[in-house]
Amino acid sequence: MAMRRLKMVIGSVEIRAELLDTPTADALFAALPFESTASTWGDEVYFATPVSVSAEPDARTIVEAGELAFWLDGDSIAIGFGPTPISRGSEIRPASPANIWGRALDDVRMLSAVASGAPIWVTAID
Repeated sequence: MAMRRLKMVIGSVEIRAELLDTPTADALFAALPFESTASTWGDEVYFATPVSVSAEPDARTIVEAGELAFWLDGDSIAIGFGPTPISRGSEIRPASPANIWGRALDDVRMLSAVASGAPIWVTAID
């Protein structure tokens, strides 16, 4: 199967992503395209999706920059690029356990330019 990819236009920032082979990635890909609105929490941008999924066996509370997380409690994609208000030191810690569904192909630190309320478009890339 070819690697599935999508593009997130978040305010003025464009992040391309490769999707992993997970139930969360499948659900997100099936829901494309969709629009949302950015929220920020420390060095994290998150936004609601039309998808609701269960925790996967490898859901976790610390992610690496470039990993794309799905915040289960908020049915939201969460993209961390630095510490959040509950991080210890420099770790990237979502608000609660998250499924990892993809990997960013662009530098997620560009998201520091995104303000809460920015429009978001998420579409598939052929």
